[in-house]
This record gives sequence, C-alpha cells and structure tokens, in this order.
Amino acid sequence: MEQRPARSTVRRIIGGTSIRMAAAAGIAGALAAGLAGPALGAQSNGDPAVVRVGDGLVRGSVGDGYRRFDGIPYAAPPVGDLRWASPQPPRRWTGVREATEPRGSCPQTAGFLGDPASADEDCLYLNVTTPANSHGKKLPVMFWIHGGGFYSGSGSLYGAQRLATEGNVVVVTLNYRLGVFGFLDHPALDGAGSESGDYGIEDQQAALRWVRRNAAAFGGDAGNVTLFGESAGGVSTCAHLASPASAGLFRRAIVQSGPCTMASEWPYPDGNWVVRPRATAEKQGEAVAAKLGCEQNTVACLRGKSVAELLDASDGGQGYGPAAGGGVLPLSPKTALATGRFNRVPVIHGTTHDEHRTFVAAIETFTGHTVTDADYRQDIEDFFGKDKAAEVLKEYPAAAYESPSVALSTVWTDSAWACTALDTDRLLGARVPTYAYEFSDATAPWASDGSSPSFATGAFHASELQYLFDDEQFRTPLNAGQRRLSEQMIRYWTNFAHTGDPNGGGTTAWPRFAGTNVRSLTTGGDAQADLSTEHRCGFWKSL
Repeated sequence: MEQRPARSTVRRIIGGTSIRMAAAAGIAGALAAGLAGPALGAQSNGDPAVVRVGDGLVRGSVGDGYRRFDGIPYAAPPVGDLRWASPQPPRRWTGVREATEPRGSCPQTAGFLGDPASADEDCLYLNVTTPANSHGKKLPVMFWIHGGGFYSGSGSLYGAQRLATEGNVVVVTLNYRLGVFGFLDHPALDGAGSESGDYGIEDQQAALRWVRRNAAAFGGDAGNVTLFGESAGGVSTCAHLASPASAGLFRRAIVQSGPCTMASEWPYPDGNWVVRPRATAEKQGEAVAAKLGCEQNTVACLRGKSVAELLDASDGGQGYGPAAGGGVLPLSPKTALATGRFNRVPVIHGTTHDEHRTFVAAIETFTGHTVTDADYRQDIEDFFGKDKAAEVLKEYPAAAYESPSVALSTVWTDSAWACTALDTDRLLGARVPTYAYEFSDATAPWASDGSSPSFATGAFHASELQYLFDDEQFRTPLNAGQRRLSEQMIRYWTNFAHTGDPNGGGTTAWPRFAGTNVRSLTTGGDAQADLSTEHRCGFWKSL
C-alpha cells in the first residue's frame, strides 16, 4: 500500500520545505561562485546603445526594433548596515557602464518553475526594454513586478521585446529583496518612525522613483506609468494601491493572479505568501531570530549571519510577504479597498481558470507522490474541520473529476482564487474603472522545468505569462490560435498603458466590470465568464 504524505504535506508544499531541501546544493554553489562586478567602457558618441541616466552612462544592446539595457542599479547594494534598511541611492560611476547582461537574482533557493538559486545580496538592479525609435513621442512605461511567492524569481526571466515593440511601450523589470531579506519583521529593526518588514516593497518604490527620474532617457513618459505584476507581483501591485508612499508613482495598475482581498491564512496558514498582519509578521521574525541565537543584540547578530544561514532558518524565505500595519503599508490591501482608502487609478484585474493546478503539480514534483482519494479527503478535513468538510466533499466529490488532484485543485481554485477575485473586482469596480478577466486557455503549454504532472494542467497559475513575455520558464511554442490570443492580450495590456482602456486597435470589446461577468481570454474569440456561477461562489459564501 502506497504511503500517504504527512498530514500537512498538501498544504505545506507551496511553503517550500521540499523545495528548500532540493535547492541546498544550489545555494552552496552560488555562495562559492559569486558574481562579477560590472565592466566599464568608453563613451561612444551618437551610439543608440548608449544612454545617460542620472548616475552615469550605460551601454545596452540593440536588437531588431528594440533596445535593451540590463543590470542598471537603482539602489545601493543592501549589505552590511543596509541589510534590512530602506534602499539607498546607488553610487555614481564614471565612463560607460556595460548594461548588456542582467544581474543575478536576489538571495533565494531554487524556485518551482526553474528560477535559479542565488546567494548574492548585491541584487537591486533593473532592466529596460524600449522600441528602437519612439519617433519623438513620449511612450507609456510598463513597470513589471515578478512573482515567485516573495521568495524566488527575478526581473530578467521576462523578455519584453514583443511587449515593447508590438505595444510601443517602454518596459521595466526589476529585482527586489525577497524572503527573509525583503520582508523580515522584528521590533529590533524598527526605526525612523517606520516599522520593519516591507523592505521589498520599499525596493519597488525606489525603482519607481528611478523610473520617474530616468524614463525620458529611454523615450518614456515619466507621468504615464502602468504598474503590473503576477502572483506575488500582483500582491505587490495591490500593496502599492494601498500604500500612501506609492501615491503618484503610477497612473494605472494591472493585477494578475494576486487578488487584493486574499486573506493571509487562506489557503495555506503555514506557508502564506500574501500580506501578513503585523503581529503575525513579528512572531515570524522573532522565531527566526531565536532559531539563529539572536535574541540578544538582535540586529548586529542577524546582520552577521550568512545568506545560507538566513535562508535555512527561514525555510528558504517562504511565507514572508509584506506586513500591514506600519509606515509603508498602514492598511492591508483588503482593508484599503473595502474602505476606499487606496490610490485610485484604473485597474485590470484577473486570475486564471485553473489557478491551483500549479501548486498541486508541485506536490507531485517535490514529493514524488500523486494525490489519492484519501489525501483529498484528509486535506479538506484538516482545513475545514469535519463538519464543513462534509459539505465541501458533497459539493466537490472526487468521483466527479478526472483525478483527486484535479478535485483538490478545483476546491482551492474556486474558494481561494476565483471567488476572492470576484470580491476584489466588486470593490475596485465600485470606485475606479475596472476591467476584469479570467485567462481560460485550457491547453496552455506547461512549464519547461522537466516535470510532467499526472493530470491536465489547464489554465494553470502563471500560464498567461508566456502570452505576454518571452518567458524563460516556458519554452514550448504557442500554436496558431494561442499566438492570436497572445497578440490580443498584448494589445489589451498596452492599450491600457496608453489610454487607461484596453479597448481599441481591433480587439474584441471588453466592457468595464459589472455584476459577475468578466472577459474570458481564450483562443475561441469573444467570450464572457460568469465567475460566480462557474466557481460556485454562492456555495463558498454560504459556507
């Protein structure tokens, strides 16, 4: 008889325990290898690859219809006394700084979809992709915040050539501090009237201010910035909607698979990656300090620990999202939207049809175990308690699905993602122009990480990224219908960046959100999805 995973395996897999163990060798290798510093070259007058930013000249690369500048510092290396401090300006340089290769990721273990491990804290860099010729116009700037659960990922994974050239926009991607380095909250770190715990969000704000100062050098309009992100990047975008310090730094926002109303305990109370209450965040910080023997002289002790020690003590940095209740984020995004106290800009907001299949696939990948009927029942009972679990299992019987894995995915997709997204749509739609969507290509190519889930992954979490970016995590070519959908999505996203409205340029009409219907992004053309009916939101509200 096959052995079942331990009681909490299904819920904890996204928390990263298995991922952290699998990546230990990668951390050690990254520590040993390090990364070389930037090279400086001579200035080339009239060279389209050379641009002057506020801190000096940078030389990028020129491609077919675009220019790209990688690895530009937007803040000083957060090392020494700057570990767990607000980002500081970078040092100016002389000569021409080479910007033809991206810098490494911020410290992290290897991510589920192929993000490499890193141990380099000198990581606060951004990348700019711009059309080769703006024809004298100031172009909209699209500022991308990568996902990865706030513990993995980097801006360089997202090639933006198509987005920039087809949409005639400037695209900026960045690295920001992750995990325990970006979101450690401990009373000993509080200072200057601002509680700790949101350094990663402060990094993003510093990069947005860099864009405001330097957008014009790349043909961009500093007054027309669209903030967009997916997963943890979507949650980050929600945080900027809620943060007073982000006011005026962007004009529009796109939230992909990071509903602003997702609760910190749902669906993974022991491995959450959304905005945490301040009290929860401080308990996590104090637990890490105690684990490292840093109860006394805490700040100096923590700053004296190695990257590997900090990653190990914090389970690879999983569960360290932003903390609400301090100077950077006084209110959680959920509270900010509910009370109307948020930065009011037009928003595109949506999720994928089968969000949670990604995370159940992670269970199979990192445990080598396929979810059984008994696993499914036990996990539902563990989370809901036996009485409510009986109602859930009646509404979602395992026999009604291709496999227990799909049944489990559907429960979490409906309850934690789709119906939560509908709540976000309603709160946003009541106060700002809101365009809601559901990405629904059931045949979206799976990630090229070598895994092969036992079930059809459908429109899984992160599947839409390959339709917008040349994404390093997805390398299976799109078919003809998917390429048409990709072109339409790029038009929607970049139309929105230009005007605040995704419509125009031959796209299928996308009305503002009202009721429960959202735009369904499929290869089948014009479609609407009724989120409430499709994902049984009435049932979940009654439960």
